Amino acid sequence: MKITAKRPADVAHEVEILKRAGQRAFVVSRIDQGGMLDRERLGAARYAAGIQSTVELEDETLAAVAAAR
Repeated sequence: MKITAKRPADVAHEVEILKRAGQRAFVVSRIDQGGMLDRERLGAARYAAGIQSTVELEDETLAAVAAAR
């Protein structure tokens, strides 16, 4: 599931809701070209998702393809 919230607290909240619904894999969209804000958002998502979930930052090439559509 792709997470698009901008604030780390909102990212964590979105992940918590999806986790309760049974989701266990999350992709955090890039909004800062992988910079500090993206890393903070990724950390918040990982914390909220827990150790049994998979959380990763959106791949740059996938983001470029999606933006081109």
